[in-house]
Amino acid sequence: MEISTTLSEQPVDDARLAEILANPGFGTHFTDHMFTVEWTPEKGWHDARITPYGPLSMDPATAVLHYAQETFEGMKAYRQPDGSVATFRPEANAQRMVLSSQRLAFPELPVEDFVQAVDALVEVDQRWVPEAAGEKSLYLRPFMIATEVFLGVRPSQHVTFMVIASPAGAYFKGGIKPVSLWLTEEYTRAGRGGMGAAKTGGNYASSLVAQQEATAHGCDQVVFLDGQEGTYIEELGGMNMYFVYEDGRIVTPETGTILEGITRSSVIELAEGLGHKVEERKISIDEWREGVASGAITEIFACGTAAVITPVGSLKWDGGEADSVTGDEGGELTMRIRQALVDIQYGRAEDTHGWMHRIG
Repeated sequence: MEISTTLSEQPVDDARLAEILANPGFGTHFTDHMFTVEWTPEKGWHDARITPYGPLSMDPATAVLHYAQETFEGMKAYRQPDGSVATFRPEANAQRMVLSSQRLAFPELPVEDFVQAVDALVEVDQRWVPEAAGEKSLYLRPFMIATEVFLGVRPSQHVTFMVIASPAGAYFKGGIKPVSLWLTEEYTRAGRGGMGAAKTGGNYASSLVAQQEATAHGCDQVVFLDGQEGTYIEELGGMNMYFVYEDGRIVTPETGTILEGITRSSVIELAEGLGHKVEERKISIDEWREGVASGAITEIFACGTAAVITPVGSLKWDGGEADSVTGDEGGELTMRIRQALVDIQYGRAEDTHGWMHRIG
C-alpha cells in the first residue's frame, strides 16, 4: 500500500505522556494517530492514510450499526532491551482476520497490507510504546467495519479498515493470582456453523450477560459449554483454556466453535518444546470436576492477548464448587510457560520460533 501521513498538530506533550505511561491502565488512553484504508468493489482497497486520532462521523444508517458486520484483532507492540519496538506474530493476526473476513462476508485485506498498516502506525506513534518494566506494552486494535449507508441484509459495498493503539499496563496489578470461574449452564457463546471461530464483536456481546452472572456469584470470569450438548468446555469470555494432568499431558479444547487464539497456538508450541504432549480434544465438565477431585488434573490455566497466561482457581456452578488445584498461586508449569512467553515478547530470551517482528 501507498500510505499518506498527516501528523497531528496537537500531539500529547511529553510531560502528559509520561504520566499516562506511568499508569496506562487498559483501553483508556489512545495515541496521537490512527490508520485508515477503505474498500469498494470498484476501487478495491484504496486511500490508505495515517491521520490524527479523532472521532468518526457516521450516518445513522451506516450498515455496521444495524447488522453488526465487523471484525477486529488484538495484539501488542513491545519495547525491546535495545530500545527498538517489536510486535508478536502479526502475520498470524493478519491471517486470522482473513478467516474472520470470510465468515463475515468482508473483502480480505492481504496479510502484507495488514502488517504494513500496523507497522506504519506504530512507527509514527513509537514514543507511546512504554518501557518493558511491569509488563507494559502498546495494545493494537485493528478492526474492519461495514461503512456503506444502507438498510438491508447483504454484505456492505463500502468497508473501512482501521488501526488504533492504546498503551497498556500489567493485567495483574497486584501480582499474578488465579481467577475464579463461574460455569454458565444457561448461556452459550457459539454453535456449530456459527461465528465462534471469527473474531467479531457479536461473540463478545453475547458473553456479557453471562459475565454479569459470573460477577453476581463473586467470580472473575465465565466459562462456556458447547451449544450442542451442553457438556464440553469451550472457552472463557475472552480466553482459551488448558488442563495439565499428573502425567504431564496438557489438554485444550479443540477449535471449530471457539476462537483460534494466537497466544493459544504459541502456548502449545512452548509446551511441546518443554516435552509435554498437548491434546486438542473435547473435554467435558465432568472430566474437569472429577479430575480436580481425584488429583488427576494438577493445574488449570487460561490465555489471551491481554492477560498472556492466567492461572485458574476455583470453579463455581449453581449448586456446587470445585476448589483450586494450586491454591493461591499459579502452578509450576503454568508459570514456567508464561515466563518463557513474556521473555520472548520482551526480548529477554532468544526468539527461536521467529515470532517477533521488529518495526523500523
